[in-house]
Amino acid sequence: MNYVITGSLGHISKPLVQELVNANHQVTVITSRAENASAIEALGAKAAVGSIEDGDFVTTTFANAHAVYLMIPPKWTVDNWYAYQQQVANNYVAAVQQNNIQHVVLLSSIGAHLRKGAGPIDGLGYLEEQLNLLPQVNSLYLRPSYFFYNLFSQINLVKNAGILGANFGGDEKLVLVDTNDIATAAAKALLALNFTGQTVQYISSDERTVNEIAAILAKAIGKEGTPWVEFTDEQSLQGMLGAGLPQTIAEGYTQLGSSLKTGLLQEDYWKNNVQPTGNLTVEQFAQQFAAAYNQ
Repeated sequence: MNYVITGSLGHISKPLVQELVNANHQVTVITSRAENASAIEALGAKAAVGSIEDGDFVTTTFANAHAVYLMIPPKWTVDNWYAYQQQVANNYVAAVQQNNIQHVVLLSSIGAHLRKGAGPIDGLGYLEEQLNLLPQVNSLYLRPSYFFYNLFSQINLVKNAGILGANFGGDEKLVLVDTNDIATAAAKALLALNFTGQTVQYISSDERTVNEIAAILAKAIGKEGTPWVEFTDEQSLQGMLGAGLPQTIAEGYTQLGSSLKTGLLQEDYWKNNVQPTGNLTVEQFAQQFAAAYNQ
């Protein structure tokens, strides 16, 4: 089989490529950085160097693919995050349609069911919608939950302010996922290609309240009692702007946190009675967190 993988050598794409290559398939990896080509080739894959914002490049690269793995990478220099996501989504959809590709695995996200109101997830909801307009394409929408590695951003907050925090928190459960578990699910789907129509698959590794997560992380770094402080949306926004994030990015992440706080982001996950199937627990992640904290 011939696969095209977007996402270069990211947390999910790299192990996914390794799985497909190890199964003796032909794999092309799209990367925007020419310096990644040698590392991609070292995995046994072919590097396609170009921009996913270039529709002609995407369409050409998708030619002869039996299946594609799609993800919209973050871009920290845009003035309008949603417009950027729409452009990439439209390029993907056009390339799938023009090349008559029958199977698509999309890295979507928990909260994509909202379509609007979840910050950076809105573009993924848009891409789901556009793929739904191609009934001849079998599309699998992987909707992972909150990435464990996002919690690494708490390290500077602990060191500089003696707290953990965000504009969500408390005793509401946060659904967490390890990127390796996402890669495993994507590889399984692409190797089997047994999904039909438009299918949603939630992926999670653990479910804990934010206060539980904070206590476990604080204990792991030897700072028991470090509180989780729930910021207002305005405090969250100003904090990110103060850290140098562009307005559109800061607003997007503030909206994401707000949708977590209201319960809207995870509502469809709970509605579908999803059970965690991943391999990483908060306690295990806390050891990674402590190692990073102590570096």
